[in-house]
Amino acid sequence: MRILVVGAGAVGGYFGGRLAQAGRDVTFLVREKRAEELRHFGLVIKSPRGDVTLRDVKTVLANQIAQPYDLVLLSCKAYNLDDAIESFESAVGESTMILPVLNGMRHIDVLKQRFGATKVLGGQCVIAATLNREREIVHLNDMHAIGFGELGGGLSERVQAVASAFEGAGFDSTASDNILQQMWEKWVFLATLAASTCLNRAAIGDILKTPDGRRVIEGILAECKAVAAANGHAIGEASNARAQTILFADGSALTASMLRDIEGQSRIEADHIVGDLIARGGEAQKEGVLSLLRIAYSHLKAYEARAARLSA
Repeated sequence: MRILVVGAGAVGGYFGGRLAQAGRDVTFLVREKRAEELRHFGLVIKSPRGDVTLRDVKTVLANQIAQPYDLVLLSCKAYNLDDAIESFESAVGESTMILPVLNGMRHIDVLKQRFGATKVLGGQCVIAATLNREREIVHLNDMHAIGFGELGGGLSERVQAVASAFEGAGFDSTASDNILQQMWEKWVFLATLAASTCLNRAAIGDILKTPDGRRVIEGILAECKAVAAANGHAIGEASNARAQTILFADGSALTASMLRDIEGQSRIEADHIVGDLIARGGEAQKEGVLSLLRIAYSHLKAYEARAARLSA
């Protein structure tokens, strides 16, 4: 299976690097500057699961793509989705599968509209990783997993082929017969974490120390769950239990990556993670139960507006 990984940043570089390390046929679609970095220094991964420096990794620029790939692994930030699509469009052929591991759902609609529903798989990943100043990929914890499957459910032959390509590649991977449910469950958790920690500008443990902190997190979680249910993806007991354990852990230093982006004065995925959830509110939106999410979203959009004004 010929795999094109769009970008060689923290997430794509990690999973693509592990695939390349395992001998899979992986090419990284990068810009010239990143290609030059990889030629000189290799693809460097520093991880609790094992460090590796990969020399002579295959790279391609957008204008150099000569033929379609079997699988396109997409892990860009939501606000870079249009640029990413333009860069890999020529890599998509009749039988190409596009596997996005972005958060939320809006990107699925965009990809289906651009390439057709049959070419798009559902996917999600669980990893905390970043690029350091040396442009090395730093894996920040022990989790490194990808889940994927057909948007319509079931385990097709092509999904099983992806599972075979990922098997034994140095990270956890799961072919799911109900990937949309898993994507919604992750979205509910992530939106709750992002809205709570960004609104309060604090970690979970710090929020829980305030007089109404627990009530705020509980309220945001309930609103997110209501949206999921309105879209036919009520959160299961196991997922809810995991969320409760993480979101109400006393002393937890956990924050959303969106808060870390705000603190670093970087761009954020406000529209994709929180705004789109509100837009899909359905009956929950009609009943007016999304007040906390709307306050959090206004907070995030105000940050974006101020950042735009200061950079003008």
